[in-house]
Amino acid sequence: MDRQGGGLQVTAYSPATSGRESVPPPRARLWRRIGAIIERGFTRITSGVIAPYQSAVIRIGFSLTWLALLLREWVHRNQLYGADSPWSWTMAREWNATNHGFTILLWHDGRLWFEIVYLAAIAASVMLLLGWRTRTASLLFMIGVLALQNRNPFVGNGGDNVIHIMAIYMVFTRCGQVWSLDARRSADGRDGGRDGGRDVVGIVMWAFFTAVLTLVTGLGKLSTGWALLLWGFVFAQMAWWLVRSYAPGEPRTVMGMVGNVVHAGAMLVIAVQVCLIYSSSGWYKIQGSLWQDGTAIYYALHLGNVTPWPALSHAVASSSLIVLLLSYGTVIVEVAFPFTLFNSRVRTVMVAIMMSMHLGIGILLGLPFFTMAMIAADSLFLPTAVLRWLSDRMARAVQWTRAVVPTPVVAQEQTEPVRRA
Repeated sequence: MDRQGGGLQVTAYSPATSGRESVPPPRARLWRRIGAIIERGFTRITSGVIAPYQSAVIRIGFSLTWLALLLREWVHRNQLYGADSPWSWTMAREWNATNHGFTILLWHDGRLWFEIVYLAAIAASVMLLLGWRTRTASLLFMIGVLALQNRNPFVGNGGDNVIHIMAIYMVFTRCGQVWSLDARRSADGRDGGRDGGRDVVGIVMWAFFTAVLTLVTGLGKLSTGWALLLWGFVFAQMAWWLVRSYAPGEPRTVMGMVGNVVHAGAMLVIAVQVCLIYSSSGWYKIQGSLWQDGTAIYYALHLGNVTPWPALSHAVASSSLIVLLLSYGTVIVEVAFPFTLFNSRVRTVMVAIMMSMHLGIGILLGLPFFTMAMIAADSLFLPTAVLRWLSDRMARAVQWTRAVVPTPVVAQEQTEPVRRA
C-alpha cells in the first residue's frame, strides 16, 4: 500500500510473486520422505559391507561349534554317519530320494570315501574358523555339513538344524572382512589384486575345484539345482578374480556393490530366520498345557538322559518359584524377542538374556553344542561397539599372556677366541 499525492494506492501481490513457496500436500511430503529413506538405505547397502563384525562372529561361532562336534564324535563317527550306522547307506539313499537331500556321502558306499569326507569337513571348519579363503571355505563348510547331517538326520538336535540352515546362508555373506586371515592378507596387499601380485594359491584352488565339479557333473552326481548353484559359484569367483586383476576401476566397483547387496540380503535372511526360530518356539510352547501351568521346566529337569548333573537339576527343580519363573520367562522372552529388536538398548539386554538362557540349557540339560549354536545365532544382534570391545579385551589378554610367559633364551655361541695359556 503506497501513499501518492495524498491518496492511497493499493498494490496487490499474487502468491507467485510473494516470495513464498507453495507447501506440498501431505501425501507428496510422505512419498518424498520415503524416497529419501530408500535412497539412504540403498547407499548404505552398496557403499560397504554392513555388519562386518556380526557376520564374522557368526562365522566363527558356527564353524567352531561344528568343528567341536566333529572332534567330539570322532570315535563314534562310523556309528553315526559311516558304514556301522544303524541307518544304513541303502536306507539313507532311499530316504534322500524322497526328500531330495544333498549329501556327497551317497556318491559312493565305501569306508575310505567316508573318511575323506569327514576329514574334509574338519578341514573346511578350520578354514572357515580362521577366515582363510573364506568364500571357498564357506562353500566347503556347507557341503560338509549337508553331507554328514543328510547321511543320518536322526542323530541331531535343534542346534544341528540351526547349523544346517546357517551353513547355506553363510555362503552368500562376506563374513571374512574382519577377524580373519583374509582381512590380514588384504591389509598387507597380498590379496591377489592388481597391485598385490598373483594369487597362486587361489588360482590352484579354483582350478582344482573346477576339475572336481566337472567330473561329478559329467558322472551325473548333481541335480539340476545343485549344479546351477555350484557352477554359479565357480563362475562368480572367476569373474571376481578377472575384475580384480585386470579391471580395477568401475567394473570392480560394480562387482563390489553387487557383492554388498547379496551380503546384505543374506544377513537379513539370517536375522529373520533367528526371529522365526524364537517366535515359533514360543508360540508352540504356549499351546502346551505344561507351559501354561508353569511346570514344563520341572519335567525337563527330571529327564535322566539329558541331565548330566542330577544333583544340580534336582536342586533347581525343588523350588516351585524358580520353576514357575523359568517356565513363564522362557515363553515370554521367546515370543517377545522379535519385537525388541527395534530398540538398541532393549535388544542388547534381550540378547544377553537369551544367551544366559541357552547357557543354562547347556549346563542343566547337557546340550553344549545346541548352546554354542544358539549363542552364535544370538551374537548376530550384538552391537558393533560390544563386539569391538570384546575384541580389544581379547587382544589385550593375548598381549598380557605373551608378556607374562617368559621367552626361552637360546644360548649364543662364544664368538670371542679362546685364549691359550
